[in-house]
Amino acid sequence: MKTLFKTMLLFVMLFIANATLHAISNPQNNLVYNTEKVGDLVVSETILKLEDGLLSNFMKHNYKYDANNQRTEDETQKWNSSKNRWENDLCIRYIYNDNSVTTEYYKWNKKKKEYILVPEMTVTMAK
Repeated sequence: MKTLFKTMLLFVMLFIANATLHAISNPQNNLVYNTEKVGDLVVSETILKLEDGLLSNFMKHNYKYDANNQRTEDETQKWNSSKNRWENDLCIRYIYNDNSVTTEYYKWNKKKKEYILVPEMTVTMAK
């Protein structure tokens, strides 16, 4: 009985050590995702960065959907820590046709205070 307990304890300790090493070696593990849903649809996702044991705002996605629950827009905002606010960065708009989906990329223009289409990044794919 003691041997079984020691074996299980050793297994648990090795598992924790492996998970810890993996977490340290994987830089993506310093990101924490906070998802907001309405029903089954994700309407926003805030990404927080973990540094020195503290969480801070990093990036935010706001999503819009059509009547068929197909995503029509993904707006990305970045956190400006000096101004202590979210600032627009990028907007991706999806246009659905019978046989294709067009993805349009827009970059935020601070001077014009609007999204400007980046035509070379527009992609149409067959469904």
